[in-house]
Amino acid sequence: MAGIVVIGAGQAGASLVARLRMKGYAGAITLIGAEGVPPYQRPPLSKGYLLGDLSAERLFLRPESFYADQGIVLRMGAVVDGIDPARQEVSLDGAALPYDQLALTTGARPRRLPAAIGGDLAGVHVLRGLADVDAMAPEVAPGRRVVIVGGGYIGLEAAAVAAKRGLDVTVVELAPRILQRVAAAETSDYMRALHIAHGVRVLEGVGLERLSGEGHVTGARLSDGRELPADFVIVGVGVMPDTALAGDAGLYLDNGIATDAQGRTSDPRIWAAGDCASFPSHGGRLRLESVQNAIDQAELVADNMLDGARDYAPVPWFWSDQYDLKLQIAGLNTGYDRVVVRDAPGARSHWYFKGDGLLAVDAMNDPRAYMVGKRLLEAGRSPSAGAVADAGSDLKALLRA
Repeated sequence: MAGIVVIGAGQAGASLVARLRMKGYAGAITLIGAEGVPPYQRPPLSKGYLLGDLSAERLFLRPESFYADQGIVLRMGAVVDGIDPARQEVSLDGAALPYDQLALTTGARPRRLPAAIGGDLAGVHVLRGLADVDAMAPEVAPGRRVVIVGGGYIGLEAAAVAAKRGLDVTVVELAPRILQRVAAAETSDYMRALHIAHGVRVLEGVGLERLSGEGHVTGARLSDGRELPADFVIVGVGVMPDTALAGDAGLYLDNGIATDAQGRTSDPRIWAAGDCASFPSHGGRLRLESVQNAIDQAELVADNMLDGARDYAPVPWFWSDQYDLKLQIAGLNTGYDRVVVRDAPGARSHWYFKGDGLLAVDAMNDPRAYMVGKRLLEAGRSPSAGAVADAGSDLKALLRA
């Protein structure tokens, strides 16, 4: 039999193939990755790895020997030319690889600046893969000047690392405030104050007009006329789901590779999971970019490939490490109409409500608030706003109320 082929050797792909073997699948498994290294963790790239605290080997999700021991064929540095759903074949480096079932865990690609405004200059970097960070690492030296375009989590994590390494750091955010797309003003204010306290300049409500330099970037001109000197630039303006193979194969796309609740694409023999996949949620479609989603969705797809019948209904959670702060997020705040602030010694949490219903929690150095909020969301329960705001109350009591 042709077995199962998985395209995309990131967190989702690695989780999917490991789950297949753990659940007793004995057929052939091939995991295909474009990068020349085994599957690895991405979150530490913009933190511990960029700081030099982690080696590349410590990023690997499993030793390379794991795949051979489990009878999983790991094709690293491989180029998938296309998918032929009618023939149930993947074209891999010019050769046909048949499949009984196929899973797409192709992840996402970073958005880049257009060449017309200097995005193709040397010294302009993105933060997505191991090679991106390796290319940028020599630039990260004390006293150098970096301009970071984008005040989302990736941009702010890079800013924190650069500031800790003694660089001169400026964050440029087009929106009126950093984190505007993903967090309330209260969280934006907290994170802005944190970065300013570490010497980072945070410029909000101003866009990048163009980068300057002959061959290598030397500066950034902003939409308000300001000129910023730059030894290098980091672009952190989001990612796009990698749907090229799926689209060329005729699969239905909608905010990524569209799947049903169990992970099937518009071709019942092809599945999708992770950053590239969107799934039904509350009458619409949702696509999540997180480690938790990559693992949970991939494991569900593996189960369903083996004749399971589970629907995906996650309570999302995320995290971000910046300086000595751990920001933990549970739930999705879409549609909130008020934010309740709870202060604790050395910590704070922001609780998002829509009416009386709890939607999400942002916890800054407050693991207790995060844990309680996550458990409430998983149980579909909502505490009273007054009980949340009362800093003297016992948070765990909310679980018993």
